[in-house]
Amino acid sequence: MEAIVKARKEANKVRKIVRNQDTAAEERRLAAEERKVALEERKWPGSFCDTKKGCCFPDTGKPATDFGIHGLWPNYAKCKTRGELDGALEMVTKRKKKCWPENCNSERLKLWEIKDLVTELDANWPTLACKGGKSIEFWTHEWEKHGTCSNLDQHGYFATALGFKARHNLTGILADAGIVPSDSETYFLSSIRDAIKEGTGFTANLECNRGVAGETQLFQVYQCIDSAGENLIDCPLPMQGNCKDRVQLPAF
Repeated sequence: MEAIVKARKEANKVRKIVRNQDTAAEERRLAAEERKVALEERKWPGSFCDTKKGCCFPDTGKPATDFGIHGLWPNYAKCKTRGELDGALEMVTKRKKKCWPENCNSERLKLWEIKDLVTELDANWPTLACKGGKSIEFWTHEWEKHGTCSNLDQHGYFATALGFKARHNLTGILADAGIVPSDSETYFLSSIRDAIKEGTGFTANLECNRGVAGETQLFQVYQCIDSAGENLIDCPLPMQGNCKDRVQLPAF
């Protein structure tokens, strides 16, 4: 009896490994064939911290009052329903729609591959999560989940994200339009969207969250990048961003 139980456990392990391999292979196929756009996601630190969950600073200290990089996410040209996904992938996804590939291979982030970028990454891609306190853990997560589907090597993935942030200073663009951090002022969402389009030349997607007092805050800006990874484009994938007509940009 014990031998039978052991055999069943081993068989389940094998099935799980095969299923994971099938899923990763399907993710790679979809990423290679159908990736038409990438999103660079940037978060406002004041909105991240002004929640019931709060935030913690990384071991490098308090980040700058600036939109920090959250990630660079390859996306499908069109979100897929579960019925459009192949078998192995359909079994493991619980979302009704899937808009991006994930974990396309098991390549781990190697710090020495990006050692010349670490200073820039610390300044522009800091973690604010209250676990670990090291931004390298954040970068590792983003590389493994999204970077492995980007068709870029590790250095290229992070350098591309840093390059777009340097070229498009969202904090400065909003400030030029009179939209500055404040715990009392509110701004029309349309004014924020228009300012970003005026400053970058392209339409971005906006996401909001709720502050401790329940106020609506600009949380993240999604900028869309062409499939070559070279230029911004108008975001073709509208999103439900939980925003209202007027939002805050809280101080940090």
